[in-house]
Amino acid sequence: MKFFVDTAEIDAIAELNDLGMVDGVTTNPSLIMKSGRDIIEVTKEIAALVDGPVSAEVVATEFDGMLAEGRKLAALADNIAVKVPLTWDGLKTCRVLSGEGFMVNVTLCFSANQALVAAKAGATFISPFIGRLDDISLDGMQLIEDIRTIYDNYDFGTEILAASIRSANHVQDCALVGADVITAPPAVIKGLAKHPLTDKGLDAFMADWAKTGQKIL
Repeated sequence: MKFFVDTAEIDAIAELNDLGMVDGVTTNPSLIMKSGRDIIEVTKEIAALVDGPVSAEVVATEFDGMLAEGRKLAALADNIAVKVPLTWDGLKTCRVLSGEGFMVNVTLCFSANQALVAAKAGATFISPFIGRLDDISLDGMQLIEDIRTIYDNYDFGTEILAASIRSANHVQDCALVGADVITAPPAVIKGLAKHPLTDKGLDAFMADWAKTGQKIL
């Protein structure tokens, strides 16, 4: 499973990238706002830092505007994936951009039918939002399973990019049901290495080592 990091913070991306934990990056208008950076400037910087796809989202809501913005964003670097919302105009934009050879990430997916039409429109990635479904007492992970089944039934090449990841359990469950990619905040990805029994065991080892009075260096 590929790890995309969901942030526009350069330092956080660089730290994870150095560890081989970044297969791509996803951004959105909220993350750009949080970074305080210009969207064109920071997108170029991220795309130069990582080898994998970098999702940059259009902000227009009508087809003509989405297409113009998408082409501008795609021109920033060869690894840009233009991010469009799962609306009819977004699907039209996806169809044109994918036909022009650009990667497209169709976002804000909340149903298997939406994922189906996105794949038909040529989406490179579909982004189902797990956490937001869980927030309204629906089963976000079931959606990932349903999309996996549909895509496998018909050999769609669209990759399932599980988004709105809130916890380590979400990551594990996505891996178990076969999501192609997860995108998560840096803190969630770093948290995958944590376990209280690891900390407890390390503390015990260090206490015993101190009693030996030895040094390695």
